[in-house]
Amino acid sequence: MTDAKRTAPDVLLAPAASRTGAAHFPGAARSPGVSDHLVEPETREEMVRGRRVLALPALPPHADRHIELDYVVRAHVRDGYVGSSDLLTRFGAQSDFATDACIRKDGVDPATGQRYLEEIAFEVVSTQSSANVTARAEEVTSRGVRRMFAIFVTAREVREWMPAERKWSKLGPGDLIDDPCLLRPIAVEALLAAAAADDAVAQALIAKKNSVVMDYGKLRQDAGEAQGLAQGLAKALLTILAARGIDVPEDARRRILHTTDGAEIHRWLTRAASANCLAEVLDVSG
Repeated sequence: MTDAKRTAPDVLLAPAASRTGAAHFPGAARSPGVSDHLVEPETREEMVRGRRVLALPALPPHADRHIELDYVVRAHVRDGYVGSSDLLTRFGAQSDFATDACIRKDGVDPATGQRYLEEIAFEVVSTQSSANVTARAEEVTSRGVRRMFAIFVTAREVREWMPAERKWSKLGPGDLIDDPCLLRPIAVEALLAAAAADDAVAQALIAKKNSVVMDYGKLRQDAGEAQGLAQGLAKALLTILAARGIDVPEDARRRILHTTDGAEIHRWLTRAASANCLAEVLDVSG
């Protein structure tokens, strides 16, 4: 993986794609498949560089940020890719663990007969040590995962691992994570704040032309057009009444201007041409 390149102050483009299936491990005659596990799947066991660890249930800071991460990532996955949470992966000869969220190509890799390796991965860091998350990042990217991000909960920061420099690079709150497996860039702020996450997901659903969102948008548009038409008719009615010398008290004026039923205002306009008083126009007698 090469260093991320910026074409604008707030946009991080994806590094050049690499062959994710081609992992190389020193001294290994054959790279293990991503699903050739060292630990028992569906348990809390993981292995990082030969050290067996337990993935324990999280406390609120980590758990809360994890669900927000999944929420945002899932909405941004491009067609042809799939997002996963806690996906167990054989990253190295002695490493078999899961990142908090990841995106990979959908289907089976014909070169391996197994699922595709992740292309980008995310880790939530709360009580986890810096050395631990760095070791994981090194294993993940050494396997061939193109990009690895970490959300540092306490510091409220998002960082990307730079393998060539062997260090984490902090992303600014105004930065965007752009990548070929994303339908649209993910705002860094969306990984840190719930309100920004909602906005990002809504924008992603619009970009996907989600049918529910599109139908709602059309309803809002139609309602806005209908309201605009009703307002125009209401003003025309008041003009006619004024021209005919019919007094319109303030409460009646408010009723006319706040009416959104265009058909009703049309009836009032028809009556206004011959009515002698406002009561006849508005049919207040029932």
